[in-house]
Amino acid sequence: MSLAASGDSGSLFAYRAFMQFWVARLAGTAASQMLMVAVGWQMYDLTGSAWDLGLVGLLQFAPALLLALWAGHLIDRHDRARIVAACLGVQVGVSALLCAASAGGWAGRDLLLGISVVLGAVRAFQMPAQQALTPSLVPAPVLPRALAFSSAGMQGAIIAGPALGGLIYVAGAAATYASCAALFAFAGALCLFIRYSTALRQREPATWATLLAGVHFVYRQKVVLGAISLDLFAVLLGGATALLPIFAKDILQVGPWGLGLLRAAPAVGALAMSLALSRWPVRRRSGHILLGAVGVFGLSMLVFGLSTSLWLSMAALAVSGAADMVSVVIRSTLVQLETPDAMRGRVSAVNSVFIGASNQLGEFESGATAALLGPVGSVVLGGLGTLLVAGLWLRLFPALAQRDALVAERPTECPMKAP
Repeated sequence: MSLAASGDSGSLFAYRAFMQFWVARLAGTAASQMLMVAVGWQMYDLTGSAWDLGLVGLLQFAPALLLALWAGHLIDRHDRARIVAACLGVQVGVSALLCAASAGGWAGRDLLLGISVVLGAVRAFQMPAQQALTPSLVPAPVLPRALAFSSAGMQGAIIAGPALGGLIYVAGAAATYASCAALFAFAGALCLFIRYSTALRQREPATWATLLAGVHFVYRQKVVLGAISLDLFAVLLGGATALLPIFAKDILQVGPWGLGLLRAAPAVGALAMSLALSRWPVRRRSGHILLGAVGVFGLSMLVFGLSTSLWLSMAALAVSGAADMVSVVIRSTLVQLETPDAMRGRVSAVNSVFIGASNQLGEFESGATAALLGPVGSVVLGGLGTLLVAGLWLRLFPALAQRDALVAERPTECPMKAP
């Protein structure tokens, strides 16, 4: 069936492989969130060191950066669903090891830091493989709705996962890790049985030319480069997650319960927007909507930085999450549809590095500017910087700004629906 015949109508539930993958990602994301809650809590319980908590995040990012090019090369030459399943299988082993260590009383700082390196290496392959797989499971006109629906599920897991992990942790770290192992195993089993149509890929040996092909492609395709770099600089400058404890304690004076509300607010806004976009996808003026969403993100961070009311701060953060979700869906759709299938793994690997860098370096940037200007000054300056980035990208990447239809109308094969 061609795209012309399939159009973008019909339910996403009609695409069996996509829904199977969606459930797998939901379970895997919830397990990952639970795992990180347990590792963070256990590390702080063992060492009482904020530095060690920072090392957990850093040691997960470093392998992802180092392995990105190799991961992209592998993903473009092998079954992507099997790669995701293998990554989930490794996380089953990690969770089982932590469960045994916790139950036996021999879990320590070095083990948790070593596990962090393993998790970072695994996710260097898992994240781009997941990104590259989705376009193979639905036809191109359906992809914006599919990505929005996927984002809704992931946001739900991001909200529920930490809460569930914290609740289970009351019964002990071993119980949490055992639950993670079960969820990872369930997700991996689903991925093993995903079947989808794809062109036969050549498996030439890895060379610098093939490893760097994704980087070269992104540089040449200005729409893709503009979309990826816009997210990098917007989140790098405008993110305030690392400063939320300071705002909760010193500015809003609401304590730990208020911090929980502040951390949940962006995800709630993102979830609501992703549900809306899955029902009413962006069809026209996608470039202007993307840049406008980044501008709204910057304005919402300005409001948050200047707010002295918990409810206004939560509203601003919810709006920032909703605006960021618009940006995520449009950017992800553009990147996937502008990239040939044979290149999606390598381009997704580059995209994953940009996303990781924006989050990790953004936290560092927030902390550094807060040390110089105070938390309010840091957030306000970041919001202004995000607005400046949106204005600059309007001029630097006119092809992105002038992009109208999000989905290009070109024929391709339609993935098989459920009978």
